[in-house]
Amino acid sequence: MKQYNLCFLGFGNVGRALARLFVAKSAELRDQYGIEFRVTGIASRRIGWLANSNGFDVATLLSNVPFAEQSSTADNISGWLKAAKPDAVFETTSLNPDSGQPAIDYLRAVLDAGAHAITANKGVLVHGYQELAALAHKQGKRLLFESAVLDSAPVFSLFRETLPAVKLRGFSGLFSSTTNVIIETMEAGRSFEEGLKTAQELGVTETDASHDIDGWDATVKVCALANVLMNVPLKPAEVNREGIRELTNRQVQAARAEGKPFKLIARAKLTGDGKIAATVRPEQIIASDPLGNVRGTSLAIHFELDVMPGLTITSHRPNLQSTAYGLLADFINAVKE
Repeated sequence: MKQYNLCFLGFGNVGRALARLFVAKSAELRDQYGIEFRVTGIASRRIGWLANSNGFDVATLLSNVPFAEQSSTADNISGWLKAAKPDAVFETTSLNPDSGQPAIDYLRAVLDAGAHAITANKGVLVHGYQELAALAHKQGKRLLFESAVLDSAPVFSLFRETLPAVKLRGFSGLFSSTTNVIIETMEAGRSFEEGLKTAQELGVTETDASHDIDGWDATVKVCALANVLMNVPLKPAEVNREGIRELTNRQVQAARAEGKPFKLIARAKLTGDGKIAATVRPEQIIASDPLGNVRGTSLAIHFELDVMPGLTITSHRPNLQSTAYGLLADFINAVKE
């Protein structure tokens, strides 16, 4: 039985869901994997850099009771890591689609400190994957990120663990719960604004909803997948991007009546010169399409492979717990190997 020091870098909705999941799964972690844990570090813009080498009481962390007095404070990530002494750090800070910062600097510091780096931040994979993967290898640690694109659905681990010697030629995906909900609300005769409000109430929107509406979130996911699975350094500016703002109720209702509803589809395909042609835009698709029957908040991706016609993965109605599970699974895989 080994006890691991865990740190949460970012303690918003996903971080708190992960803490709850660790508590709920503690018996399974202990009995099936020989894992004990304690939370020795918590950091966010709101609470600062807090560390407790003896471990925080997780129930207190999840309550509204102040817990700062139970800890030491640091001025920056280096001091925080030194005080908390983590074996693994879970990074769930906000997305920066333009540079991936400061998450890249944070994860570099985590790996330099000798801890596993587990992130849900897709911006990191777009702007810092190659550097951080090389650093993780050098340090003998893991950089894992299953929750970055399709919540907990196994996408990166699928290729890493179960598809040896396969070549990914391209993919198409539905990567935005928000745009799904907005379009379906408009199909029902209500307004774009009502659809956005519904998505926000469901808790599926990005902090800045324009990232969803204008296709930025899906674009960054396309680039993350290309960088990791196709080994092509694709940047957001290279993706032909169009959001859903220009769709009208008349358009989406007519498309649904025709049996070819609009969806915000992300696509990437290898070209003959080894580059990638990528788009994110509203498209009409038929029911027989691999993505045709994905509705509501569900997400999906369809892979085109050299050794099989296609492989589709669907994440049905993902939520905070499913996102948190991807982080938990990454942790188990990091420490069991």
